[in-house]
Amino acid sequence: MSTTAIAAPPRRRRGHRSHYPLWFYLPAGVVYGVLFIAPTIASFYFAFTRWNMTGTEFIGFENFALFFSEPYLFQGLVNTFIYGVLTSGLKVVLGLFLAVFLTSQIIARGYLRSVVFFPTLVSTVGVGITFTVLMDPGDGLINQALAVFGVDGPGWLTDPGLALISVALVDVWKGVGLATLIYIAGVVAIPQEYFEAARVDGATAAQRLRHITLPLMRPATATVIVLSLIGGLRSFDLIWAMTQGGPGFTSDVVASVIFKQYQAGFWGLSSAGNVVLFLIVAAFMIPLYWKLNRKEVDR
Repeated sequence: MSTTAIAAPPRRRRGHRSHYPLWFYLPAGVVYGVLFIAPTIASFYFAFTRWNMTGTEFIGFENFALFFSEPYLFQGLVNTFIYGVLTSGLKVVLGLFLAVFLTSQIIARGYLRSVVFFPTLVSTVGVGITFTVLMDPGDGLINQALAVFGVDGPGWLTDPGLALISVALVDVWKGVGLATLIYIAGVVAIPQEYFEAARVDGATAAQRLRHITLPLMRPATATVIVLSLIGGLRSFDLIWAMTQGGPGFTSDVVASVIFKQYQAGFWGLSSAGNVVLFLIVAAFMIPLYWKLNRKEVDR
C-alpha cells in the first residue's frame, strides 16, 4: 500500500455560507416585485398627481383632501368594517365547527371536505352573478323555496337594510372552505395522546373541545382571523358583482367608492383612495397580528 498522503480537500472558511440557495428565491422575488412592490410604489406616486394617459401634474395632497370630502366616504368606512368583522367572525365560528365535524369519524369524510372547499375555487364574479339571480325578490329560487313554506321572502339585494348583510353571507359561503382547511390542519396536528388521556380521565367531548382542541388551535385561529379580516376590509369584487354599492349607497365600501372615482375619470383621486385603504388596513391589521402572535408566544 502506498504511504503517499492523499491531499485533503480544502476546508471552507468558518462562517462562510454559500449564496447558491438564495437564487431559488429569485423567480418569486421578481414576480412579487413586478406585481406588488412596483404597483404599490407607483400608486403612492400617482396619488400626489393629477394624471391621465397623456401626462401627470404634481398637486400635492389635493387628491387626499378631495377623497376625504367624498360625501359617502364615512358610510363606506362603516360598511367596510361591518363587512370585515361580520365575514371574519362567521368564518372563524363556522370554520372551526366544520373542521371539528370533518375530522371526526364520519362516513364520506373526504368527499365532504371537498364539497366544503369547492366554493373557494369558484370565480368570485361568477358566484356573485349566480347569487344575484338566486336572491332576486320575485323570481329568485331562494324566495320561491320560502314561498313553499308560506314565508314571504325579503328583497335580499334591494332592501337597504339587507343588501350588505346578504353579500356578506355569500362571502362567508364562498370563503369558509379555506378557514375550514386551515382549522383541519390545526386539528390534525394535535397529538392524539392528549385526547386519549382525556378520555381515560373521563372527559366528555365538549370538555375535550374546550380544554384541548380550542387552546391548541390558537395559531390556526390567528391565521384565519388575519386572512379573513384582510380579505373583508379589502373586499370589492363580490360587492360590485352583486349590488354595485346599491341600493343607493347603502352597500358601498371604501373599495367601491374608489372604483366609482376611477370610473368617473379621477385617476389620481382613486390612487389616493387606494393609498388610504392600504394605510387603513395596515394600521388595523399590524397591531392585531402582533397582539395575536404575542399571545401565542406568551403561552
